[in-house]
Amino acid sequence: MKKAARKPYLWEASLSFVFLIIVMGTSIYFYGANPHIPMLIGTLFASLIAMKIGFTWNEIEKAMFDGIYQALQAVIILAIIGVLIGLWLLSGVVPSMIYYGLAILKPGIFLVATVLICSITSLATGTSWGTAGTIGIALIGIAKGLGIPVPVAAGAIISGAYFGDKMSPLSDTTNLAPAVSGTDVFTHVKNMVPSTLTSYGITLVIFLIMGFKYGGEGVDISGINAIREGISSSFNISPLLLIPPIAVIVSIAFKLPAIPGITIGIVLGGIFGVVMQGAHLGDLLTAAYEGFTSETGIEMIDELLSAGGLNGMMYSISLTIIAMMFGGIMEKTGQLEVIVGAVLKRVKRIGSLVTMTIFTCVVSNATMPEQYISIVVPGRMYAKSYREKGLHPKVLSNTLESAGTLTSALIPWNTCGAFLYSILGVTAFEYGRYAFFNYLTPIIVIIFAYLGLNLPKIEDDPDTVVGLENGKNINI
Repeated sequence: MKKAARKPYLWEASLSFVFLIIVMGTSIYFYGANPHIPMLIGTLFASLIAMKIGFTWNEIEKAMFDGIYQALQAVIILAIIGVLIGLWLLSGVVPSMIYYGLAILKPGIFLVATVLICSITSLATGTSWGTAGTIGIALIGIAKGLGIPVPVAAGAIISGAYFGDKMSPLSDTTNLAPAVSGTDVFTHVKNMVPSTLTSYGITLVIFLIMGFKYGGEGVDISGINAIREGISSSFNISPLLLIPPIAVIVSIAFKLPAIPGITIGIVLGGIFGVVMQGAHLGDLLTAAYEGFTSETGIEMIDELLSAGGLNGMMYSISLTIIAMMFGGIMEKTGQLEVIVGAVLKRVKRIGSLVTMTIFTCVVSNATMPEQYISIVVPGRMYAKSYREKGLHPKVLSNTLESAGTLTSALIPWNTCGAFLYSILGVTAFEYGRYAFFNYLTPIIVIIFAYLGLNLPKIEDDPDTVVGLENGKNINI
């Protein structure tokens, strides 16, 4: 008869995390590796620790399967969002959003306009990197011509780009955070609104005040005009093309489940691709699977508008699966319970729990320098603690995104900080203090938690909780 597995010692459970931190940090920082294989190596090591404390391979394997099962909704959503992005690019939906967004640039309010332009672009594309690497480069050039310090302009670009990344259902991190927390993407996005708009509003006011100092009228916006002209010459631009995103927003407002809501956007994108851009069925199928390839001849536009497709989401899907394998082992073998128990021994209040979660995300961004991991690892660590306090998983997902996604750009050796430096030519040490949205949002989330604001309970919305152990049908 098999002897029952024992409870892991703290040093054994901690060793799994320490090993993951070392492998992840070394692989990403020194070799520029993607996080997938380091995470897989960390998963294998956690398996060895599980065997050491008495678990069989069949039990460990089941733990991995259980972890993956919790993320299946997110995997499906990531897949169909890839299809959505490809069709929205082909149909001119995303180009139209960017075209109209660029129209708001006025020299007297350059910094505020920069935040808004980058917000719209990132909301439309779901990528902060794509926004900073395209529109951001043009805006940096304009800032230099206007005499605005580059670190200030970079702070405005990053604030806007990460606002859109955080709030866009097209973003991979916006899907990953609810997946590891135990809810769906639309529920997650709606719950982020109060704290996110508070920090976003403060950010706009700060940049508006700062902008008065640099508000000259002689700025050359030819680069922005070239982008608009390039878009309009390659796509039929029309306000009608804003209907698909509006339809998705309305579906969120009426609490339509995420997958049907996104599917509505896909269908409308396909219809407008045929009607507005003259696409045929083959074009739609290619864009849906392989993504859309822009061929305007303008490098900046082509880089921004070549994206999407089911195949393009496989990076995020595969990472989600491997990360949830690690989380499943850590959770089912008691290693997470031991670590979290030690960490939370003195944490009594919800505000302290939220603060500890944010702190863990920041440390993860610094030690395992990849924003995906700073969402997955703390998410699996604290999910049970939030539920034990009766908090809806969307409280955790908001906390993870506010810290894991946003602070990644503030750490120079994180993949995000390194990328932004390579694109904008400014280090995180220089632009960090001006990326107001990125560090104000975690602070606002902590303040809200201590004040008891925006802390919905499971009982308030049980149907949007994945894995709820009360016998109800789960929205998965």
